[in-house]
Amino acid sequence: MEITQLYDLYLQHPAVQTDTRKLRPGEIFFALSGPNFNGNTFAQKALDEGAAFVVIDDANYTISSKCILVDDVLATLQQLALHHRKQLNIPFLAITGSNGKTTTKELIAAVLQKKYVTCATQGNLNNHIGVPLTLLRIKPGTEIAIIEMGANHLREIASYCSIALPTHGLITNCGKAHIEGFGGIEGVRKGKGELYDFLRGTDGIIFRNTDLDYLEQMALGIAQQITYGEQEADYCGKPLMQDVFLNVALMSPHTGSTILTRLVGVYNFPNVMASVAVGMHFGVSPDEIRDAIAGYNPDNSRSQWLQQGSNRIIMDAYNANPSSMQAAIINFAAADLQNKMLWLGGMKEMGPEELNEHKALVSLISDSDWNEVILVGKEFKDVNTNYRWFENSAAAATYIRAHLPVNASILIKGSRGSKMEVMKDALT
Repeated sequence: MEITQLYDLYLQHPAVQTDTRKLRPGEIFFALSGPNFNGNTFAQKALDEGAAFVVIDDANYTISSKCILVDDVLATLQQLALHHRKQLNIPFLAITGSNGKTTTKELIAAVLQKKYVTCATQGNLNNHIGVPLTLLRIKPGTEIAIIEMGANHLREIASYCSIALPTHGLITNCGKAHIEGFGGIEGVRKGKGELYDFLRGTDGIIFRNTDLDYLEQMALGIAQQITYGEQEADYCGKPLMQDVFLNVALMSPHTGSTILTRLVGVYNFPNVMASVAVGMHFGVSPDEIRDAIAGYNPDNSRSQWLQQGSNRIIMDAYNANPSSMQAAIINFAAADLQNKMLWLGGMKEMGPEELNEHKALVSLISDSDWNEVILVGKEFKDVNTNYRWFENSAAAATYIRAHLPVNASILIKGSRGSKMEVMKDALT
């Protein structure tokens, strides 16, 4: 079947799904396969659940006239998303970076929704499946789209740009994340810079943080740049801390205005300023921008500030890499809090640098005084330290239940694979 024909069916049934557990009647099911499963085997279940059509790539599963046979289900999903994208003459803002891209995306979406019908990536559906699914969620009447793009190897961002065709772009930063796939910090910059490369070739617009010198070098040759940061930018601000929460004093062009946030840590300052710059560029009023940011509450273990019993917790266990770990620890060390404890999970995808990066992390920890430090995961096993270590979060949780802290301030941070939420739950 040609993409144009499939698109006609999509217009009649404008919702797609790749998981039969989430499938609703009338949706088109794409039978994606993975390394350990054959998605085609779910064709019958999808039809039983009420799928309007099922897209498969194995003729043996053509069990109904509602089964659409293609050469490759994933490629077809991406081609359908591209075809849909080409019908939409609206701004498309792509966001990538090592740290902060989901928070930045959520803040920008909150700001733009004050004035526009906005569609943004849900959660962190920012990969080769999530990007096309996001595009296919964009309905008639949408005025601006925000597409988050994650990557752990070269040419990945370029591939997403070829589907999403962004008109605007923003790189939050380029830190030590996914080193194993990128091969080092220069590889990270090259990979994230593929967004700039696309916009340079299409005369697009970028939003650039002037506090990061390397972004200026990466952006050479891009004519249209809107800048933000602490100084020498179109939109300038200054971070102010109140307890653990970040506030932002806008210095220009609206000197004297202060944005109150529920974001933990000064490291969220560039995320806030990015949303200010984007909002101002698209004509959202300063008051609306301030209200949108003030009303945003982080969730899903992204710098959440929680109270459990007598303990105060910063729950930041959605992702972890050397850059974000360092920022979180330094911020927590500087916070005016009592009885501070660090519960840290191992960082993933470090490749050959795994041991050195975890040694460096322990060295950083030792620069400050803590009431307790708990390290979790095999990544810390060979690090020479006197801090308490557990092989996994379940073992750490057992210890915590037997030694419940009282009136403590606790930073819980680690990669998703470390399952640090198990330790948080041990406090209840």
